[in-house]
Amino acid sequence: MRGLMMDFPLTLATIFERAGKMFPNVEIVSRRPDRQKVRSNYGEFYRRARRLAEALTRAGMRPGDRVATLMWNHAGHLEAYFGVPVAGGVLHTLNLRLHPNEIAYIAKHAEDRFLIVDDALLPVFEKFREQVKFERVWVTSFGGQAFPAGAGVESYEELLRTATGEFEPPKLDENAAAAMCFTSGTTGNPKGVVYSHRSIVLHSFAEAMADTFAMSQEDTLLAVAPMFHANAWGLPFTATMCGTRVVFPGPNVDAESILDLIVEEKVTVACGVPTVWLAVLDALEKHPGRWKINWPVRIPSGGMAPPESLIRGLDRHGIRLIHLWGLTETSPLGTTGRLKAHMREWPEEKQYEVRVKQGWPAPFVELRVMRPDGEAPWDGKTAGEIEVRGPWVASAYYESPETAGRWTADGWFKTGDVASIDEEGYVKIADRAKDLVKSGGEWISSVDLENALMGHPAVREAAVIAVPHPKWQERPLAVLVLKDGMAQPSEEELRQFLMAKNFAKWQVPDAFVVQKEIPRTSVGKFMKIKLREQFAGWEWEKRD
Repeated sequence: MRGLMMDFPLTLATIFERAGKMFPNVEIVSRRPDRQKVRSNYGEFYRRARRLAEALTRAGMRPGDRVATLMWNHAGHLEAYFGVPVAGGVLHTLNLRLHPNEIAYIAKHAEDRFLIVDDALLPVFEKFREQVKFERVWVTSFGGQAFPAGAGVESYEELLRTATGEFEPPKLDENAAAAMCFTSGTTGNPKGVVYSHRSIVLHSFAEAMADTFAMSQEDTLLAVAPMFHANAWGLPFTATMCGTRVVFPGPNVDAESILDLIVEEKVTVACGVPTVWLAVLDALEKHPGRWKINWPVRIPSGGMAPPESLIRGLDRHGIRLIHLWGLTETSPLGTTGRLKAHMREWPEEKQYEVRVKQGWPAPFVELRVMRPDGEAPWDGKTAGEIEVRGPWVASAYYESPETAGRWTADGWFKTGDVASIDEEGYVKIADRAKDLVKSGGEWISSVDLENALMGHPAVREAAVIAVPHPKWQERPLAVLVLKDGMAQPSEEELRQFLMAKNFAKWQVPDAFVVQKEIPRTSVGKFMKIKLREQFAGWEWEKRD
């Protein structure tokens, strides 16, 4: 017997139409490169995105055609987020912080047909335009710059003016591609992940839940996570579905600019990687009383493990960081680290022990930890590789048959993250498999060492890498960035600090290097591959 429910397609068109009808007066704030704010609303967004959908169709876009964007976070990018897929196209966000050759590779591999680029980013486009063959390129006026006449590009505003207002959106298959994003490519070439309308809609419902991001029309979201990376964690779609007021920061995401926006716009939710919030905490403590935040602010944060000292520090300022885990391949919501109800009666120390973990899986996300001898028990101790499956988890990479081995025969995605899961279902990432330190046959977690070191009063940032050792195979080396004005602690002081945090002597780094900054990826994570290259010639013998 079949159920008697309507076969209603789960598409972005339904979210889009709802936003235009239900939330036309809800504000969307975009900060330009010159820090001036432009205020619009969902009503204007709806009208402009609908014109974009029609204009692209009139320009010859066919179902499944890829439309690339090279844009900062602002309302115009949100128009593309919906205008392209509602017309049947596939939105492909290009990571503007990658090397020009890598951007060109990605655009060619995705077979992008059109490009929408911010006027402020034309210099980035110029660096790779000869390597790609977009049929047409439209330039926004986001940066307020003069339009470059005769430069082989067209005006985005002129494109919108070609719409007649008589557009009839096509009927969309919920399993049709809606968006595309490429992984960072830290090993091998970047790989394309293709999201369907159905997967994005289900992901948006999951993000809106109280036990994940708790998004609603009562919130104001500061979208710090780049819209060119994993769809800004899916939050533009979720915010539009919920009617959430949105603040887009544009290219200025330094700590003081973020805090100014939180205060000026009464932000209640903000998202970004932990390195962003480390800088924010540093600013708050350097300038006590400058930013008065007397309402609850919650920060879903992932991409790397935030140290406990960061979570505690933000708590002191009324900002609650919620740890999460996910990947481009998981859209990216996988887990969120909220406390379960019974844990709120636990002692504070025990609560923090839970909050530094990556959290428990979102509904419909299934996780398991696999070892050579089979699935690991949920005992909080036995580590292995995380495998994941679910309705918004990729089943393959775009046109990359050589990567088929990343999926098991029974359909699980092998993430490359090494972790354990405890009895409550909380995931604790030990490391990326390639970042574990194997010393004398024993594994050392660089993540645990980094989090502990960032709890030292003098240390702002810490990254730990494996360096080859003639006797022990590998030993950990710690690269530190000190807080401004702090004296450099001795290596012995740092070793004693770590051993007081319950690290065994053999787990403690043999060397500590202080430098001005730690190289980052395009989305703000520590780029350990660069550190490994930097210290490839390290000679332990000189230090023994």
